[in-house]
Amino acid sequence: MKLIKYFAFSFIFLCGIHSSSWAQSTREEILSNIAQTGGVYYAYPVKEAIATPAPKGYKPFYISHYGRHGSRWIQSEKDYKTIVELFDKAHKAGALTDLGEDVRQRMILVWQDAEGHGGDLSPIGVRQHRGIAERMYQNYPEVFQGNPAISARSTVVLRCVLSMDAFCERLKELNPALQIRREACPKYMYYMNYHTPEAVSFSAIQKPWYEEYRKFKESHTHPDRLVSSLFSNPDFIRKEVNPDELMWGLYWIASDMQDVEVGVDFYNIFEKEELFDLWQVHNYHNYVCDGPAPLNGGIMTASAKSLAQNILDSADEAIKSGVNTATLRFGHDGNVIPLTALLQLGDMWQEETNPDKFYQAWCNFKVTPMAANIQLVFFKKKGSDDILVKFLHCEKEVTIPIETDIAPFYHWKDVEAYYRNVLKKLP
Repeated sequence: MKLIKYFAFSFIFLCGIHSSSWAQSTREEILSNIAQTGGVYYAYPVKEAIATPAPKGYKPFYISHYGRHGSRWIQSEKDYKTIVELFDKAHKAGALTDLGEDVRQRMILVWQDAEGHGGDLSPIGVRQHRGIAERMYQNYPEVFQGNPAISARSTVVLRCVLSMDAFCERLKELNPALQIRREACPKYMYYMNYHTPEAVSFSAIQKPWYEEYRKFKESHTHPDRLVSSLFSNPDFIRKEVNPDELMWGLYWIASDMQDVEVGVDFYNIFEKEELFDLWQVHNYHNYVCDGPAPLNGGIMTASAKSLAQNILDSADEAIKSGVNTATLRFGHDGNVIPLTALLQLGDMWQEETNPDKFYQAWCNFKVTPMAANIQLVFFKKKGSDDILVKFLHCEKEVTIPIETDIAPFYHWKDVEAYYRNVLKKLP
């Protein structure tokens, strides 16, 4: 009778997953929340997730985690300063419209906040990781009972280190007895932030994929309306303004405002169609140069091989140890994207060959918003050697392409065998 109930629940669960997250993305869906057009700058979408109760008798004992750093300032200060200097020059030349002058004033505030912070973790990013840690602790308290030894590792990039610290500090506040060893050193970069030589080579602009991308970008960048709304002097525009560069510069700044605490918004200077077009270009680049696009022949997904290997090996060690523990890892979007594809989570590894339809198959803001995370939660039952695991993406339960009679839970022996086989096939 219990087995019948599990099968029935699995069917209902899978139907729900397939009818929602497996549906194609639409323009309307994307523009329903304009912040999503920020792509990888989309701030972590905190929503209450329903945690499916584990089968009777099963308790969580181990969590394996890989998380992207939290919200940050734009990576290069030059991306701010170039825009600030252009608007200052136009102001002195009397070449700004009223809207242009308003944008100049906004940029002054933005630059005051951003100067010296290029690529840094923002206070919002700190809060994101503290929140994820707190919910992990609350949802799976058994893992953190007593004084378990926990491993926390970060890439050597400061925003990742600070994300790790924010996460671990919140756990320590909830249980001061936790023994968390934090590490950020080159020793672990071979899996924490690894890209194969083939992947690095493929991403170069000299490669065949780039010309089609360049033309797609050109056909989706329409700056004339925006430029004329900001500058009143055609002679100044002709001599001083690169319309495409200006539009893209303002797009990145507009996208990043959700990640910092300036309280300034730039979305109102764009039309929704313009943002959608720019985001499609942004999404195209991520899909081809980091994701599961057929155009790259699986080269990018293969970059996650060493990370997936570490996840499998660490899980085996935790299971053999017989004690509760967690493995926490903190890295980048360029690692989350290929790992998501390699693990084949939900619908985030779909393939599409038509650039105009890339967004219908794959969305960067869904796969790797700021602080995106992948969690494997392991469960065991006293008197049984059948270990169960469920997969979370951004704290939401997701499917993997393995048969199960207890969805969203999977038998670890099936999961490990499946992924070990996947890894064997990778170069």
